[in-house]
Amino acid sequence: MKIICIGRNYAAHIEELKNETPGDPVVFLKPDTALLKNGMPFFYPDFSKDIHHEGELVLKISKEGKYIQEKFAHRYFEEIGFGVDFTARDLQAQCKAKGLPWEIAKGFNGAAPIGKFRAVSDFEDLGNIDFHLNINGETRQKGNTSLMLFDFGTIIAYVSQFFTLKKGDLIFTGTPAGVGPVQVGDQLEGFIGTEKLLDFEVK
Repeated sequence: MKIICIGRNYAAHIEELKNETPGDPVVFLKPDTALLKNGMPFFYPDFSKDIHHEGELVLKISKEGKYIQEKFAHRYFEEIGFGVDFTARDLQAQCKAKGLPWEIAKGFNGAAPIGKFRAVSDFEDLGNIDFHLNINGETRQKGNTSLMLFDFGTIIAYVSQFFTLKKGDLIFTGTPAGVGPVQVGDQLEGFIGTEKLLDFEVK
């Protein structure tokens, strides 16, 4: 399986990081070793002093496909979950300044915590899904799929031009505004609507 991530998919987040608004989805990958499941703790790595949380919705691919048309994209995922795209912001800045790839800032061990998934059939409107991330009981990020620059169908159609999607692949669909650093001892909780799907500690 592979982890495909979409960057710069919410205008307010683009603004807070002073990035340019993309014309196409911004795509990067994380290795499967970045996955953190079952509420296991995230251990703060020695190589960074500025790990940021980026809470987002995650699509779980349900069947193989490539060159998928947008109108058929809904046939390729049956579950939606909540995940955190951890970013070593200091490493990312160093790599960007040198014009180098920044996978080490996104794909390190434990950089992709995921929680439980909900069936797509649970949602009345995929274009109007609320989600949020709490840290130590305080809401730090809030998002709604209506605010996405590229919706689920657009993402799947675009990504599948380059990568064959396979059952079990995960697509992190982008983070809303409010990203920021985490500290040892923080408790992170991810929600879709009012249902908590992800809960883990930073150690």
